[in-house]
Amino acid sequence: MKIGIDKIGFAMPNFFLDIRDLALSREQNENKFTKGLLQSEMCVAPITQDIVTLGASAADKILSEKDKKDIDLIIVGTESGIDQSKSAGIFIHHLLEIQPFARCVEIKEACYGATAALNFAKNHILENPESKVLVIASDIAKYGIGTAGESTQGAGSVALLIKKDPKIAVLNDDSVCQTRDIMDFWRPNYADFPFVDGHFSSKQYLDFLTTTFCEYKKRHNKNLLDFNAFCFHLPFPKLGLKGLNSLFSKTENLTKEKKLEFLDNFYSSIIYGKRIGNIYTGSLYLSLLSLLENCQNLKSNDVIGMYSYGSGAVCEIFSITLVDGFKNQLTNDRIKDFDKRKRLNTSEYEKMFFEQIKLDKDGNSINLPQDDSLFYLEKIENHKRIYKKIK
Repeated sequence: MKIGIDKIGFAMPNFFLDIRDLALSREQNENKFTKGLLQSEMCVAPITQDIVTLGASAADKILSEKDKKDIDLIIVGTESGIDQSKSAGIFIHHLLEIQPFARCVEIKEACYGATAALNFAKNHILENPESKVLVIASDIAKYGIGTAGESTQGAGSVALLIKKDPKIAVLNDDSVCQTRDIMDFWRPNYADFPFVDGHFSSKQYLDFLTTTFCEYKKRHNKNLLDFNAFCFHLPFPKLGLKGLNSLFSKTENLTKEKKLEFLDNFYSSIIYGKRIGNIYTGSLYLSLLSLLENCQNLKSNDVIGMYSYGSGAVCEIFSITLVDGFKNQLTNDRIKDFDKRKRLNTSEYEKMFFEQIKLDKDGNSINLPQDDSLFYLEKIENHKRIYKKIK
């Protein structure tokens, strides 16, 4: 049975900060961000937008009424949970009006969670061939003002509909994972922002990649030349480029033409991420979406390598194979959506991005701003989050 990605949806907040404005405000050379990170913009979410509203928006764009009747499992991968107990998927299930006899769960392992969700989705469909599974990767990456990670913030969500006989790509049976107990990025329950050892984390990211790919080659008798493109988890785009170069250095008989093909495809895969920033669990899948919608040389039966990394740390390398007609399931003019966002100055960004919801003594929200998004947080009432969909 062929199981894989049938549809891909994406949602982002309606606000962004130009990375050059941030550099100016922090008295940094803009090249440190634009060239050192390959970042140009980052999305900024108001307090009425969170992983629920972004996840629901991403899924709403792709789901038909039949999909909503057939979905019996919703899995949210995130490290920006809004509740220590209740899954964000339950809120999303309600907002999308998916049939009631479904299972909803949330998975956490830093930026790796959505990849784990894909594995669970695939196994579920193997046992229930007529099922459809909605996998949502939704996150808001936040760091403190003036911190080393501030320039890599972002917000957004990717929704993947997984089913048999998919119309975009088949998930191949070739995954290899690796786990190490390290502290490169973590956020204790008492901390508003994560603790990050940036240099150590980047080093681990690259070492995980090369050592896991070495194991992948042993197990599956494949090398880089068996792929047509490679997508990476992108905390910032430059790290993915370093990852690709590390694979080049481990590959024999790599021609100049093949190297240029990989590089061209890589730059197609970062077009969206450069303007969104880091979205943690969704970063790899935003990279895939950007590749599929912007690359002109991919065709059916091409194989794309996927590198998922979640700090702490777990990684996975696997591949997908494109199917006939995959381009028909994609959006050809998505770049226009980026131009509809409102550009914030640095002061507006700081006020919006680091604003906290104020509650009265009974746990009711006070003066939440207006939000004209399709889904938004309307209020908090008795400590309960109340979401609304614009009709």
